[in-house]
Amino acid sequence: MSAPADLPKMTYRFLGRSGLQVSAISLGGWLTYGGHVDKENSFACMKAAYDSGVNFFDCAEGYAEGRSEEVMGEAIRRFGWKRNDIVISTKIYWGTAFGDNPVNNKGLSRKHVIEGLNASLARLGLEYVDLVYAHRPDRLTPMEETVRAFNHLISTGKALYWGTSEWGADEIASAWRHADRLGLVGPLMEQPAYNLLDREKVEREYANLYREVGLGLTVFSPLKQGILSGKYRDGVPPGSRFAQEQVEFIAGFWKRTGKEQWDATVAKVNKLEPIADRLGIKQSQLALAWVLKNPNVSSAIAGASSPEQVYENVRALDAVDKLTPEILAQIDDIFENKPPAVVPRF
Repeated sequence: MSAPADLPKMTYRFLGRSGLQVSAISLGGWLTYGGHVDKENSFACMKAAYDSGVNFFDCAEGYAEGRSEEVMGEAIRRFGWKRNDIVISTKIYWGTAFGDNPVNNKGLSRKHVIEGLNASLARLGLEYVDLVYAHRPDRLTPMEETVRAFNHLISTGKALYWGTSEWGADEIASAWRHADRLGLVGPLMEQPAYNLLDREKVEREYANLYREVGLGLTVFSPLKQGILSGKYRDGVPPGSRFAQEQVEFIAGFWKRTGKEQWDATVAKVNKLEPIADRLGIKQSQLALAWVLKNPNVSSAIAGASSPEQVYENVRALDAVDKLTPEILAQIDDIFENKPPAVVPRF
């Protein structure tokens, strides 16, 4: 099955200050491929994305204990994709199998960074990844050791660029100071959560890094696990992400949020529907287009459990230009969470 003929043409953006171009919408394997989406449907989603112009596919050593990487590698071989046509990423920190001795099998020590990526490459069946991320900051390992370890991956050809995920601005700046002092490569990109409900880090905390080090963003959770799509308008449907209890990161959201705050959030999200209707788009496309409106976002990593969902995400490209300053102001009035502007330090 080929992509619908009326899909918008994919757009590509430079990853930070690099010369690498990634699709504005990318496909991520968190909680899906190798997890609750069966293998054949995973293949169908990846093919739908590739046929729609997506060139960036994201996974991590810890996704489904490494199975996400295995499924992604198998898809590349099954469809015969040329390695030079795709951008593949993985992330190192959490390790894979919980049965392993935890000592040295997680974190950002030189040992785990190198051994972890070697294991990821074996699961992917690739000689190198384009992007490798430090999946979380490791405050027990000296920053210089981590910077040197990721540069070793680049100098040995096992990765082309390195970056961070969910690091603080001060930690990214520290990595750059060490890299500059040592004549090494600093982290090019950061992968934070970014959506209409999570704005502070991207719009305020990182503000100076875009100019100072040319930081690029490959953001995840643009729909906040589906909350911004409107699917929870009338409660939590069976089979949805927030209906499951296996993944503590999501299941724990209820405990952290509480019913009163959840209801208030859903009430705000529901106010997006009239705006989307006026623009002639789906609410999910409005939320995804809002993320893409930020010029510091190189790519929005969207999950999908069916080819139809992939196509729906891609159609958000047509909605970006519909978000005029007036529409954006209306959205800001709904959520009342726009961070104060950051005044450049120099």
